[in-house]
Amino acid sequence: MEVKGCLGVIIGHRSVFPGHLAERAREEIARVLREHGIEPLILPKSVTPYGAVSSLEDAVKYARFLGERGDDIDGILVSLPNFGDERAVAEAIRMSGLSVPVLVQAYPDELDKMDVRNRRDSFCGKLSVCNNLRQYGIPFSLTKLHTVSPTSEEFSKDLERFMAICRVVKGLKGARIGVIGARTSPFKTVRFNERLLEGHGISIETADLSEVIAAVEKLGDSDEAVRAKLEGLRSYCPAEGVPEGSLLNMAKLAVVLERWVEENGVSACALRCWPELQETLGIFPCAVMSMMSNSRIPFACETDAMGALSMYALQLAADKPAGLFDWNNNYGDDPDKAVLFHCSNIPGDMLEGFRMSYNFIDANARGTPEKSYGTCAGRVKPGPMTFLRISTDEAGGR
Repeated sequence: MEVKGCLGVIIGHRSVFPGHLAERAREEIARVLREHGIEPLILPKSVTPYGAVSSLEDAVKYARFLGERGDDIDGILVSLPNFGDERAVAEAIRMSGLSVPVLVQAYPDELDKMDVRNRRDSFCGKLSVCNNLRQYGIPFSLTKLHTVSPTSEEFSKDLERFMAICRVVKGLKGARIGVIGARTSPFKTVRFNERLLEGHGISIETADLSEVIAAVEKLGDSDEAVRAKLEGLRSYCPAEGVPEGSLLNMAKLAVVLERWVEENGVSACALRCWPELQETLGIFPCAVMSMMSNSRIPFACETDAMGALSMYALQLAADKPAGLFDWNNNYGDDPDKAVLFHCSNIPGDMLEGFRMSYNFIDANARGTPEKSYGTCAGRVKPGPMTFLRISTDEAGGR
């Protein structure tokens, strides 16, 4: 099975509660995680009583164990097979020095096992653990149900959601967002605070659009990389009726953009897509951007850096390509529906009837589609949708 990630596991235990519950939980949690393709990092059983954390001394050992393996850990799962020791759990996480997502899970009691030997009280213990994590300034996630068995379908869904959170947090740390070209003057909606992003470990890499255009114009029609990209573009997006010269310039643009992305270690990118590319290269870059997004390098239009960052976060969460849309129109009298539309550079995996066309609005303004080819046409495939828009808020410092 493909390994989807690695979780550090902290088993909580309170000394007045039955220790066999903690021992059994260690084995069960480790097995469940592996069944989901998640590698568990759990302190060896012999190091602390029952292999759990129930004191400050135990917390130090847990913290050292997790801290030494920090580079491998995507998140931490706190499992409470009984009440647990809330201070020891919080101390173990804080002293580990790890800044990763935390999920708190508590075992449910069974009505026929409420005797001294089997009673858990995890319901109450979870409240105490979360209270201390809050006091310690440690962010945490919760299972949908307050108490849940690790072997249940509900916990499987909790794990899936938590691993998505881990991917987003890990992916955004040190992310590099490319911005190619200056924003068009009227588009103040795409302005953002680069310093605020840097404060969260997200860097902006810039390039002048003229540099990209010049690099495209230097490439020969018979260049090996260009020919390979031309075939890749045709295979990716049906382009019947699109002029050969337009396809060739798209292939050259794709080569230049891919090289720039690789050279700068860019995670996602925003491109000034009009009007210069139409006037100089005679194309719209949408199909090229769509192909990049489909290959997990999100490309946003109109130098929308925060749109690119939002696409990247959604891609990490869903483990699928993300698209950038405009919310254009109301849908009759239905307040729960809207019409989504874009020029468009939507990833091919998101569309049905996917094909290349030209920008009708631009062609209408010019009176000809000659310089307007390169947009993607199709309808969004039906299914659930998550939408997100990240922005920088100078007043809130975030």
